[in-house]
Order: sequence, then C-alpha cells, then structure tokens
Amino acid sequence: MTRIGTDIKFVEGVTHFGEPLETLREVAALGLEGVNVRTLDEIAPTLDRAFLTDFAQLAVELDLYVEMGVGKVNPFMTAELPRVRDLGEGSYLAGMERLLATCAEFGWTETWTAVGGYKPHPGIFFTDRFRTDAAWEDQLVAIERFLHRLAPVLRDTGVRLNLETHEEITTFELLRLIESVGDDVLGVCLDPANLPVRAEVPRDAIARIAPYVRTTQLRDAALWRTPAGLSRFIAPCGEGVMDWPAVLDLLLQHNPGLNLTIEPIGRVRAEMALHTSDPTWRAGHPDLTDAALGELYALAQAYEARAERGDTETIAQLRAPRPDTDLVTFLLACADHLRAVLAQLPATAAVGSSELTEGVPA
Repeated sequence: MTRIGTDIKFVEGVTHFGEPLETLREVAALGLEGVNVRTLDEIAPTLDRAFLTDFAQLAVELDLYVEMGVGKVNPFMTAELPRVRDLGEGSYLAGMERLLATCAEFGWTETWTAVGGYKPHPGIFFTDRFRTDAAWEDQLVAIERFLHRLAPVLRDTGVRLNLETHEEITTFELLRLIESVGDDVLGVCLDPANLPVRAEVPRDAIARIAPYVRTTQLRDAALWRTPAGLSRFIAPCGEGVMDWPAVLDLLLQHNPGLNLTIEPIGRVRAEMALHTSDPTWRAGHPDLTDAALGELYALAQAYEARAERGDTETIAQLRAPRPDTDLVTFLLACADHLRAVLAQLPATAAVGSSELTEGVPA
C-alpha cells in the first residue's frame, strides 16, 4: 500500500511540530501516514533504547510508517558529524555500525544517507563536489571504499542504505556506486528537486534510477534562466517542472509499496545556481550532454512562460522570504497533489485512506 508521509529534521531535539513524540502525534493529526527521520542520532544521541522503544510503539499506535536516517558516507566530510564519531568512541565507522544495528533492532531497514552537504559559500562551492582540498573523483573513490567497509554489517543486519539524489552527486555516479557495492545493501532515496542542480533532466534521471528507489523525499523544482546560467528553486509538488503522473507511475511500477515521503521547506525556496558558462562547472559534469542541458533550458523557459501568464510564481516571488508556517502549507499542498495523482493511476488503487485535514496543527 502506497502511503504519504513527511521528512522530519530535528534541531536540538525538536522539530517545527515539537519534541519527537509530539511530532508523531502532529503528523498523524495532519492525516499523514509516516515519517522519515533524517538521522537517528538527532532524536537519540546516545541511542537510548527506552526512548526509541516509546517512539517506535507510538508510531505503531498511530499507524505511521517510520524510515530512519544515519550518518553520511563521505570520509572527507565526517568531521561535520561528530555525534556519529562519539557513538563509535572515536571511530566513525563503528558509530555508523551502531546506528545501523539499532535501526535493524527496531525494523527500520530502509535507511537514508547522503554523500555530501550544503555549504553556505558562493559560486560553485556550495557543494562538496567542488571542494578544493579533495577532487570529486577522489571523494567518490573514498565513498566507494567506505561503503564496501559498511557492506558486511548491512548484510548481517538486513539494512539497506539509500543514497539521496543530493545536490552534489549525479544519478550516473549513484548507479556506479550501487553496481560496485551491491543493490542488496545500497538503494536510492529520490529527491527529484535536486536532480536539476546537477544538470539532470528529471524525466531521464528518474528513469535511470527507478529500479533502485526505495525511499523518497519528494518536492518539485522551479527553473529560471539567469546571467549565471540557471537557478533551481524548490516548489510544492505540482507547481514546478516535474511530470508527476509519469514520475509516480514509473516509481510504483518498480516498487509498488513505495512510501511517498515529502520533504517540506519553510522560509525560503533554496535557490541553487547552475553555473553553465563556467568552464570549471562544465568540466565537473563529465556525464552531461549538450542535449540534456538544452532540455533543462527548455524546462526553464516553459516555467517562465507559466509565470508570465500568472499561473505560477515569478523569480521575485521565488526569492522572497516566507513565514515559518509555510512549511506546513507546503507539506499539505504536496500531499494533496500526490493523492490526486495517485487517484488517477490504476496501478496504485490501494493507497492510504487517510484524509488530509484543513489548516495547520494547533
């Protein structure tokens, strides 16, 4: 049964909705059917079993699916995740193994991870792909080796790591990692809004990875032509450039029970630039073809035409700050659109029966 839920990020133990147990109650009150907790150590820094048992039991009582995330797998950025090293008493590898074993203990076997993180730096330096202390090719080699070191515990526990289509990596590179390490232990967490950041046409990229997509963080993408090249903004599902009927139909053909988890966003629309005229940027995308780049420009032009007609947001609106409550508005808009699309797909007749409630949680 396909269910719709939300990605949850905890900062100092709380979310937009409150502490962990209250967050589960608020998610259920919205009529959603599950959560993807970004990282296990956010809600349980010491992996406290009593607390995790309460969390898991409440999710069962509320009939919510739970997907859990663990640390990232790029050895060049593990210093950014000291809690994982603490769990391993100085060993990042041991910390990851503890996280994975804990996930297995609670039945959270499809786990999230990524190979990089957003950096608040200008130009091309907002991703680990263009860090200058380690070439991206060297990072990919280190990532592959680290994943091979994790593979034994993944096989022993029955847990799979699902690598996000994050803003620093392409689907071509994800597939090479899966081929090397094994699709029994590696899959894909699809965030379609990130695909254009790496100059990938969403339709083509999703078709490449669809057989391996085990988890999702769904939202749409708006594209706009700029002096630098292109800008990608995050938009609610149905308001950007994605063909959602085609996307969901393809995903559910390969994985009929796939949970459709939404990754909502609040105050900003997270503009990320594609510096298409920068030779360094272009050389950093060896799998990119001129034809694919042309298709992205065409998608941007079509989106701009919609904005000119008043059918979607202009670049000024996309760049404008939003009130905090917009996170829930964004989440509900995505869920409404996904449910409407699912209702039109014969192969997904057995979708969740929950109805979305009006408004925001008290």
